[in-house]
Amino acid sequence: MPPAGHERRRKLPARVVVPSRSDTWLRRFTELIGGPLGRRTGPGIVDPGFFTIERVLVIMTTIAAVVAILAKTPCRAAGWTAPEMYYRACYSDWPVLFHSRDMGEGFFPYFSGGFEYPVLLGMIAGITAWLVPETGEAAGALIYFDINALLIVGAWIVTVLATSRMSARRPWDAAMVAVAPGIILAGTINWDLWAVMLASLAMLAFARNQVLLAGVLIGLGTATKLYPVLLLGAILVLAVRTGKYRPFLATLGAAAGAWLAVNLPVALINFEAWTYFFTFSNDRAAGYSSGWFAYNLLAKQVGLPTMDAGAVNAAALGLFALACIAIAVAGLAAPRRPRMAQLVFLIVAAFILTNKVYSPQFVVWLIPLVALAYPRWRDFLLWQFVEVLHWWATWLYLAKTTGGGDSQQNIDEAYYVMAVVAHMAALLYIMARVLHHMWYPEEDPVRTRGVDDPQGGPFADAGDRFVWKDRPHPPVRLAEPPETRK
Repeated sequence: MPPAGHERRRKLPARVVVPSRSDTWLRRFTELIGGPLGRRTGPGIVDPGFFTIERVLVIMTTIAAVVAILAKTPCRAAGWTAPEMYYRACYSDWPVLFHSRDMGEGFFPYFSGGFEYPVLLGMIAGITAWLVPETGEAAGALIYFDINALLIVGAWIVTVLATSRMSARRPWDAAMVAVAPGIILAGTINWDLWAVMLASLAMLAFARNQVLLAGVLIGLGTATKLYPVLLLGAILVLAVRTGKYRPFLATLGAAAGAWLAVNLPVALINFEAWTYFFTFSNDRAAGYSSGWFAYNLLAKQVGLPTMDAGAVNAAALGLFALACIAIAVAGLAAPRRPRMAQLVFLIVAAFILTNKVYSPQFVVWLIPLVALAYPRWRDFLLWQFVEVLHWWATWLYLAKTTGGGDSQQNIDEAYYVMAVVAHMAALLYIMARVLHHMWYPEEDPVRTRGVDDPQGGPFADAGDRFVWKDRPHPPVRLAEPPETRK
């Protein structure tokens, strides 16, 4: 029994961080909607009525999705033909693949033949083609685009909600994902948002200590696009630093099992078609907008030797391996255990920078990770601005090289290379800022008021077992967050 006259203090939920109040740059642009939220309000405590944070985020995503579809109106009205679809900046792989792969005539990836994407993505492409009614070729391609666009919007909304729910006191950071120019412009190019959704759900499950579910989602994501497997690298670094290997092993086993469950039946039914994705990826030359492609363009101009597919494969793999080692060392040597999102972002960004292919839609991989790892609106929008410039430069370059457009209306190679270099430099800048917050965690906006790692799951609040150039020591319990103390 508490002493007489003592009132039990009610435990209140943590106040939600509001960007218009906490972000000094963003608050300057809030006058149109009434200015920054007042200090006497209680976000996260006061009942907001119908307009909860998640509902507002869904509304924002829906509006952004409408803008994204409207941006494709020129091609939806006139068809996806070169070079017009490049000049109108409304290109999408969906109608092009629907036509080139005869999906309207019954072609189903991996069962009818090889496909240049992983198995689960091939299943999505084939099943959505089944939903297209028998009609003319142009009408069928349009319906195929609309079906996939509708499903992608659903994946986008789920990604936003997953990002919000794993952000602890910072659910509004998911607004970056909801209104990102990179997703508005590139989200309907390909099926990448399916993999982004699965990777985001995997991180949410891991944050909630559901490591087996996280592994299954990582495996399914890897069967859709390769990059979700990179989450395991971040988990491994945290396992080494904390000495807690069980979460890593459980996640790894579940991921391998889910990936095999999707891939093994297809490999047994049609092994040649199943291997097509791997042989295609290995044999293709450096793709547009990669650093390797930019090098080859410059090498031709100055008379230097260019790099074939084999040389690019070896160099890309070597550089990515070195980058992973450097990120692991940084994660193990940082004065405080890095956050899960920071490590995942750095690994995925390194993969994108060193990979021999950089398609315009790859930017959607990074947007949720930046929102979690480095939620600073000014730098986020500057990075997105550079990515939009690069996105536009890519279509003007493709109009000349693959669409047969008039060279006078297209971008010169030198300016295209500058756009590629600019997008790489902008990403390197965000990586540098994340590394800075790893080395100076007191400046990390996520780690205010005693927050350790919202996405850490079983590693959250764990002490260090191994620190680079330091002796192993017993785990030390971190201080209890101020808002939870009685």
